[in-house]
Amino acid sequence: MNKLLAALIAGLFTVGAFAAASAPEAAASGTKVEKKAEAKVEKKADAKVEKKAEAASDATSKPAKKSKKKASAA
Repeated sequence: MNKLLAALIAGLFTVGAFAAASAPEAAASGTKVEKKAEAKVEKKADAKVEKKAEAASDATSKPAKKSKKKASAA
């Protein structure tokens, strides 16, 4: 009976240790660092799109600048 009780207790400790080792990996998928990194990437992508849109609207709304040539005093 003592051996059976010892085996059951050892089994409980083993299961507890395995569960504790697995838990941080599952929780790590949604960490603050990862969320912050994803937000940074999305922010950069949005800024890039906005910059392209702004450049396109500026090009269509403003007439092309004419280059002025200086007359040389020769």
